[in-house]
Amino acid sequence: MTNPASGFDCELRLNRREQSFLGDRRVELLEQIATTGSISQAARSIGMSYKAAWDAVDVMNNLSDQPLVTRAAGGLNGGGSEVTRYGRGLILAYRFLQKEYEQLLERVSSQLGNVDELHQLMRILGMKTSARNQLKGTVTRVEKGAVNGNVILDLGDGLEIFANITNEAIEELQLAPGKEAVALIKSSFVILSPDRDVRVSARNRLPGTVLKVIAGAVNSEIKIALAGGRVLTAVITNDSLEEFGFAPGSECCALIKASHVILSVLD
Repeated sequence: MTNPASGFDCELRLNRREQSFLGDRRVELLEQIATTGSISQAARSIGMSYKAAWDAVDVMNNLSDQPLVTRAAGGLNGGGSEVTRYGRGLILAYRFLQKEYEQLLERVSSQLGNVDELHQLMRILGMKTSARNQLKGTVTRVEKGAVNGNVILDLGDGLEIFANITNEAIEELQLAPGKEAVALIKSSFVILSPDRDVRVSARNRLPGTVLKVIAGAVNSEIKIALAGGRVLTAVITNDSLEEFGFAPGSECCALIKASHVILSVLD
């Protein structure tokens, strides 16, 4: 939105664990889902692509303590979607904070000598990560080695993530049992197996069910439903898709090397 008093575009953005959580665009999407009961219809109504809308919902649900959007029974194309009571409360809270934010900008802008410099600074501070998968949890163990160490993150619902990072990073992030952190995983680092009991060297093994398959010219994107309503995204080749026959409803296991997990903390 544009604030006439300050003369520049501004947006209230709420982060969780240093990851972008709620902004005007996502709140608009939630409002339309609440109205239409459909993610696809909500996306069309605000000019957002179907894929971007699903990705946004997955990120918000993964970072939230409680789901903001639930999919009703009936399958991906049958049951529709609903904004939870918790989600509706966040919408109201965001809109209230947005009004307060605009009033603050009006007061601050009257004392600024260079609005363009402030705008540039706000854009830098609002940079996002390129990692598609963002899973929050709590550190349960830290095992230091000579150079690197293993950090074990409890995601809840019986899920754990192992991250292999340098001892220097462990100390800098002050990682210790009880510390909250977010595991960042690129979708291209997620290996999929149709066998949940497959024996491989990858430390992380997350069992799940295929939610959706988005085929591309060379690669395909696979959405995997994990325990607790979390969604993991993997990108695999079309040859692998054909060989393993992944389809909505298929059981699978997401395999991720510990060295491919990046950890982020709030402070």
